[in-house]
Amino acid sequence: MKQIKIFPFLLLLLIILNACTQSKRKPNVVYILTDQWRASALAYSGDPNVKTPHLDAFSKEAVNFTNAVSVTPVCTPHRAALLTGRYPTSTGMFLNDLYLPDEELCMAEIFKAEGYSTAYWGKWHLDGHGRENNVAPERRQGFDYWKALECSHDYNNMSYYENDDSVKKKWPTYSPFAITEDANKYLSEHANDKEPFLMFISIATPHFPHSSAPQEYADMYPKDSIQLSPNVPKEFEERAQEELQGYYGHATATDEAIGRVLKKIKELGLDENTIIVFTADHGEMMGSHGIRPFTKQLSWDESIKIPFLIKYPSIGENGGQVINAPINTPDILPSILGLAELSIPKSIEGENLAALIQSPDENADRVALVMNIHPFTREYKYPEYRAVRTKQYTYTATLDGPSMLFDNTKDPYQMNNLIGQASFAQLQSEMDIKLKTALKNIGDEFHPRDYYMKRWNLKVDEKKKAIDYWSFDKGEGVTQSPVLK
Repeated sequence: MKQIKIFPFLLLLLIILNACTQSKRKPNVVYILTDQWRASALAYSGDPNVKTPHLDAFSKEAVNFTNAVSVTPVCTPHRAALLTGRYPTSTGMFLNDLYLPDEELCMAEIFKAEGYSTAYWGKWHLDGHGRENNVAPERRQGFDYWKALECSHDYNNMSYYENDDSVKKKWPTYSPFAITEDANKYLSEHANDKEPFLMFISIATPHFPHSSAPQEYADMYPKDSIQLSPNVPKEFEERAQEELQGYYGHATATDEAIGRVLKKIKELGLDENTIIVFTADHGEMMGSHGIRPFTKQLSWDESIKIPFLIKYPSIGENGGQVINAPINTPDILPSILGLAELSIPKSIEGENLAALIQSPDENADRVALVMNIHPFTREYKYPEYRAVRTKQYTYTATLDGPSMLFDNTKDPYQMNNLIGQASFAQLQSEMDIKLKTALKNIGDEFHPRDYYMKRWNLKVDEKKKAIDYWSFDKGEGVTQSPVLK
């Protein structure tokens, strides 16, 4: 009789233990990175033109960092800082088309060590072996499932390489749609896996060329109807409207593609145990302050500010909450690890903001350090800079001294530079101290650009002022990777 009574008790105990185990299962991670999507160019951010219904809806389910910034607002430096959690001054990854050294401990390697399967789609831009060449499996920094390419913006004829196959393939349709369709297949195939997964979906839109946006989406934005920011001077208005037609077209099409992934996650019942991020690598000047469209690299908000939405298991009433304190690129990896309750390697320099994400406080503040160690290509003419961004202020210094100070709350379009104004002398001094403290924390003394080129044994092409990636097309390319002298 005692055995009969004990059996139901043991069965109930096993059920409870299994439920506890399931509840403690490590969360999946789906990281969605877009390219050149500035923070203001979303309907939920207040853009009066663009239509982004799926991301608008997601913003109500996620925590919204309204002042997320890119540590160096250009492709390769951002991606290197994101995957390593380290600053460009520490990795030497401050130019496009460099090879991220294998010695760097990266996102996928960290998650794999914790039992995660890993997958990557789309633009990589960390290989330095030519933009159209295969990123060999041993150079993929821990990602196993692979349908990606070093760098392409040929959205309607985009190439990719698949897993161990070194033969170049083509996505069959507009790449954001094709990539997310494959990502959804992966979700369906791995939804019931015992081990969690890390999915990194890297979509190259809305980066130019803007003329390649699907026509039905570009047609949503008649040029003459596009409202411009007040900081776009008259001489740039026509050009900005022309480019924004396709830029917004790409944005809306990409919103549709991302919406399909978000829908699939819910359909499969994965949303309750998945960390989901939507963001971008940098912004786009688009004529603001008289800077030509296509430009980034500079410390204006149009360039450095990026969207950043993050949803996590048991988000509850925090969905739709806002954090005005800035999050910086090196902070992202440790924050995701913190949310997943995984160990954070000592090599990571960014701050774990998991506690802030789980208890959003719109009044919290912190300092984010932004830099351009060595402007390149057409932006080579601009001075190297270091800058700090708080929830209210932007302060930039060049080697010649302070150059920009803005109160972004009172002056959201950054049209009133406070540098040198007597009534703001104390604020300028305080921001300068914040900048110097941030630089001291990472061991950067802010030298001229040539110092860092020599330190990391790098060289740009004398004519184009960039790392030479185009010679790989002729079989003559030379890979450059930062190596300390």
